[in-house]
Amino acid sequence: MPSTWNLTDAQAQRIREYLLRGGFLLCDSFFGTEEWAGFMDGMKRIFPDRTILEIPDEDPIFGTVYTIKERYQVGNFRSLLRDSTKPYRADGSVAYWRAIRDDKGRIMVAMAFNSDLGDSWQLADEPRYPEKYSALGLRIGVNYVVYALTH
Repeated sequence: MPSTWNLTDAQAQRIREYLLRGGFLLCDSFFGTEEWAGFMDGMKRIFPDRTILEIPDEDPIFGTVYTIKERYQVGNFRSLLRDSTKPYRADGSVAYWRAIRDDKGRIMVAMAFNSDLGDSWQLADEPRYPEKYSALGLRIGVNYVVYALTH
């Protein structure tokens, strides 16, 4: 979970170098104000000078394979098991699709904040997990992989 990482200086430097050489990092399955703060602590160690921006609807990352026109929160399975009306943890009720870009404008860090893409992939065949979450999560995942390989 990206909200609890405790990076050393050497680890932060290695991740930064990887990303600046064309790497791609997807941060997923972190919810709410507290987990965002933990995530930001780690991200500031990696990129103290980079800005996190919302990814606009028309960004190429949402059209590399699938054209994704509607993005909504992709639910967390454990949260749904506790309360079928609450697919999120803590105060993470609104999904955000954010990114850090390199100097050429390419997304190098994608954030699925207040969503759980991993659950949508691993639970696609789980009858208790809503198909709408897997449908969106799988399409976004495919787009992210193809984007990472071609940009």
